[in-house]
Formats: sequence, C-alpha cells, structure tokens
Amino acid sequence: MLPDPNRLKKTKEIERVFKEGRGLKEDSLLLKAAPNNLGLTRFAFVAGQKASKKAVERNKAKRVLREIIRSRLADIKPGFDVVITALQGSAGKNFENLERTVIKLLKKTGLLND
Repeated sequence: MLPDPNRLKKTKEIERVFKEGRGLKEDSLLLKAAPNNLGLTRFAFVAGQKASKKAVERNKAKRVLREIIRSRLADIKPGFDVVITALQGSAGKNFENLERTVIKLLKKTGLLND
C-alpha cells in the first residue's frame, strides 16, 4: 500500500491533474502529471468500466499499479501529482507487462531518476 502522504485523495486534486496535467499514453495505460508545490509526488489510480466490466478486474489492476509505484517510490522525482488510468485491455495484463509499461511512461515524462 502506498504511504498516506503519497496518495491523491481529493476529487478536486485529481480533476486538477486531468485539467492541467501533461499526459502520455503507452499500451493500455494513460499517465497524467502536473507539478505541485510539495516536496513529494502523489499518485491516484483510475480504472473505469472501459478497462473491464468486472469490478474485480478493475480493482486488481489498480492494486497492481499501486504496488508497482510503491516499489519504485524512492526512484521517482518529487514535486508532482500523477494520475495513472487503466485503459481497455489493461485488466488482462500480468504484473511484468504493467510494470514495464509504467516504467516506460515514468521515463518518458521524466519522473524516474536513473
């Protein structure tokens, strides 16, 4: 589970990222990031019904994405609010495929320290 300070919880904050953030799409994931004035990076995960009709599969996709980010939290640059959206086809992917895609997205946006 992500530490509490690294979670985007309020709807207004998530909407701000969707409105002002820069987005990149890779495979079946969409990452939107917007700078914040904090010394840490916060994350939110979204999986709508387009990702899967089954709530169990949507929730599993979000849990996997949370774990991928949690394990790489030390390598991620501070000062951003990030929303990762699971798109159609992401619910059927295994952990390794999703991890590869998330890392690729983080590198493209410049959020991952090398």
